[in-house]
Amino acid sequence: MERGFFGKLFDLSFESFITTSIIRILYILLIVLAGLTALVILISAATQGAAAALFGLILAPIVFLVYVIFGRVYLEIVIVLFRIAENTQVLADKAKGESVTRTTQITPDM
Repeated sequence: MERGFFGKLFDLSFESFITTSIIRILYILLIVLAGLTALVILISAATQGAAAALFGLILAPIVFLVYVIFGRVYLEIVIVLFRIAENTQVLADKAKGESVTRTTQITPDM
């Protein structure tokens, strides 16, 4: 039975995950925050003079890319961990089902 977002959010037994549902939203927020950080660097550098503005023009894109790259890698690690958990559960359920059918199919030869 597939639960909706709020069903997963308030699942007190933690049987279903919401992270896989909201990972795209988290990535968009990360990009927006990295962009705002780069903008703050540009604005603060521009108020300090010409040399600082030039430094800010070089630093802001680098900071943006580093934040997005590290954020993306972190989110990919998180999603891989959740996929491992989901696939492990599928394998455990399949093994449990096979052991039940295996014990019922074995008949002694007498």
